[in-house]
Amino acid sequence: MRSESAALLPPSTDEGDIPAPPPRAERLRALAAQQFDVLIIGGGVTGSGSARDAALRGLKVALVEREDFASGTSSRSSRLIHGGLRYLEHGHLGLVFESSIERRRLLQLAPHLVRPLAFIWPVYAGARVPRWKLNAGLMLYDALSLFRNVKGYQRLNARQVHQMEPGLRMENLKGGARYYDAATDDARLTLANAVGASEAGATVLNHASVRRLVLQDGKAQGAIVVDHLTGEEVTVRARAIVNATGPWSDEIRKLDAPDGTSPAVRGSKGVHLAVPRERLRHNDAFTLLSPKDGRVMFVLPAEGFTIIGTTETSTRAHPAEVRASEADVAYLLESANAFFPEAHLTREDVVSAWAGIRPLVAAGYQGNAADAGSASREHAIDVSPSGVLAISGGKLTTYRVMARDVVDSVERHLSLPHRKSPTEMLPLPGGDIPSMDAEFAAATAEVGDAATAVHLVRAYGSRWRRVWALTRQEPALARPLAPGLPYRAAEAAWGVSHELAHTLSDLLIRRLKVAFETRDQGRAAARVAAEVMAPRLGWDAAETQRQLDTYAADALRIFGVDSADA
Repeated sequence: MRSESAALLPPSTDEGDIPAPPPRAERLRALAAQQFDVLIIGGGVTGSGSARDAALRGLKVALVEREDFASGTSSRSSRLIHGGLRYLEHGHLGLVFESSIERRRLLQLAPHLVRPLAFIWPVYAGARVPRWKLNAGLMLYDALSLFRNVKGYQRLNARQVHQMEPGLRMENLKGGARYYDAATDDARLTLANAVGASEAGATVLNHASVRRLVLQDGKAQGAIVVDHLTGEEVTVRARAIVNATGPWSDEIRKLDAPDGTSPAVRGSKGVHLAVPRERLRHNDAFTLLSPKDGRVMFVLPAEGFTIIGTTETSTRAHPAEVRASEADVAYLLESANAFFPEAHLTREDVVSAWAGIRPLVAAGYQGNAADAGSASREHAIDVSPSGVLAISGGKLTTYRVMARDVVDSVERHLSLPHRKSPTEMLPLPGGDIPSMDAEFAAATAEVGDAATAVHLVRAYGSRWRRVWALTRQEPALARPLAPGLPYRAAEAAWGVSHELAHTLSDLLIRRLKVAFETRDQGRAAARVAAEVMAPRLGWDAAETQRQLDTYAADALRIFGVDSADA
């Protein structure tokens, strides 16, 4: 049944009124102690968003994630909230329209996590997309956003492009265009939804996986969940179950139908690289057509780094083990060098490389590179014979719509009256910010370091003051986690107390971007973070060393580069 006390109003913005999640042991007991309206399996952006939406509508919600929130695809994307200009080429107008609306909405509801980003699309002689076609596409792109994008697109001649981006190759340049989309921190966007779900009353638990489903008269009535941190098993009873595990979806389907079902999800591997931004010396983001094969790729500013991506190839790698190959790295470096000839990027310039699997709907996708590029990013929801609802496909930008549709389906499944999704108007945690510029100024005055101030506001939004206040209580928490980066030890303490961080990987790979922005993938920072986390999580010396060893293994698993494609 719905909870009559569900909070449908924005949480208080009083700095002292930010509730910490219940202790982990209490959340584990809660999973076993009550019957839920819905159990959501999978803590990526779709599962976390669904949990928040359902809890805000008054449903009793349980959310479990086998690793950590955003530990899969949701922390390994291009970090873009975009309409999907390239999808116009394949005729996916409905998806572009929906994505454009969601881009505008997220810019308003999470201004700290989603911010405008200008793109340059240069056009060279003989390009697959000539200037006339690009201009026509951008005109349609603006129209599909109902002309409510940050700014309308601007046609550029070759001289204007060169003035804006002097490092770009001028040879055979015919002109181009400048248009707008938005950038995000994908992992923190996911985390904001998980935290928001908890604050709305959901019971959320990471590092806990479904071992098997509980069936009664052929219908799913719950699941056996194992806590990976303690080994404890609990039975979670729920009237509805949602499979929101992305590229792991078919593994949950096998628990439902062990005799086998045809795959509902096909994996497409996307690889990204981070290099020092000073190597390319660019101002805006770029949309480019790789000279290798003509496919769309991006060059994206990320503070002191540039992200180059992405590949799009079919893969049979397990989602937990997928990573970049040397061939992927060479492809992206060669493509970037073709447009920035003075950069002379080499393998030694790569600070980090990572891969994720896009969970595309299997229908119409045969598993080859051409299909991966043209396959629709629209989502689909189906119901198994035992009643498990599964969501497949979709994209980061439209996660809120996917979550809304999931909860709508749960309401129909439980024969509940429909309630409109509150997430359409309710800011994400930390998103109640009237002016980002004013917040940056206040943080800079308080913190004394502009880079750290900007980071704190962009990561925590209106809650940055609570994070920084920890340094007044414990001055040692003001020290950096890694030299040259804006991350501070206070964030490790806040991650444990308020952001459901239980391991070093939770903190340094997903709560923060330390692993992506250091050449040792955060191994040195892990020792600093461990000093803060250990007393708060009850680690003794032996457990602290085990956590450090586990972190090193996680960093290698995610950021190691294979010699051959998997």
